[in-house]
Amino acid sequence: MIGKQLRLQRLFRHSHRLLIVPLDHGVSLGCVPGLTDILTTIRQVTAGGADAVLVHKGQARYLNQMEEHEYELILHLSASTDLAPDPNHKELVTSPEYALKLGASAVSVHVNLGSPEEAKMLKDLGQVAEACDNWGMPLLAMVYVRDGSKQSEYDPSKIAHAARVGEELGADIVKVNYTGDPESFGEVVAGVRIPVIIAGGPKMKTSTDLLRSIEGAIEAGARGVAIGRNLFQAEQPEKLAGQIRHILDSYGAEQGP
Repeated sequence: MIGKQLRLQRLFRHSHRLLIVPLDHGVSLGCVPGLTDILTTIRQVTAGGADAVLVHKGQARYLNQMEEHEYELILHLSASTDLAPDPNHKELVTSPEYALKLGASAVSVHVNLGSPEEAKMLKDLGQVAEACDNWGMPLLAMVYVRDGSKQSEYDPSKIAHAARVGEELGADIVKVNYTGDPESFGEVVAGVRIPVIIAGGPKMKTSTDLLRSIEGAIEAGARGVAIGRNLFQAEQPEKLAGQIRHILDSYGAEQGP
């Protein structure tokens, strides 16, 4: 487990709270604004204080060509497209072993609870967790409730269940939706021992809404955030990343991962 601990320390090297920028949307959504020139986007968000970027294996080849490398690489192992009959059915498209070859500091797996293919995704998560333990690779589990009801996606009890699923099946960090208020999200955090981070979700109307959600989550005990479209599609990604970094670092220090 020494290798895994060293990689976790690299992820959390800036502070005890993590700022991840997911840039994996090219598979699910296509070439959306903010990802056309992905290297420029990475330079902007890392200049603002992002700890890590999360991409698929094809993009990782180009990231390794960047001269400056002030971020950690998280390789996303799951994929589906919005063109599929069931976009919520995520399949593994690479492995922790391949992530090691690309120099990744962690890998991530996406699970949608309530999907008809939930059992398959749970099996994949459990097996990836074992491979990550064997290779010393940290695992981020993205666990969402996708049972066909939008209300379920932000239901506190179901989100707490999602976080527990990630921990139970061997993840080192779990990413879930924010419940909407610190009190209910505090119950989510209290239900697990591994770090909980929140998803940025769909594009919000204003950056103020985003920052308020982040403040509430951190107040409740979240150990970080994974902000994609709300950050890389912002008018000033570097500035917004800096504002998020300030929120993450403004609360008292905690024990490391």
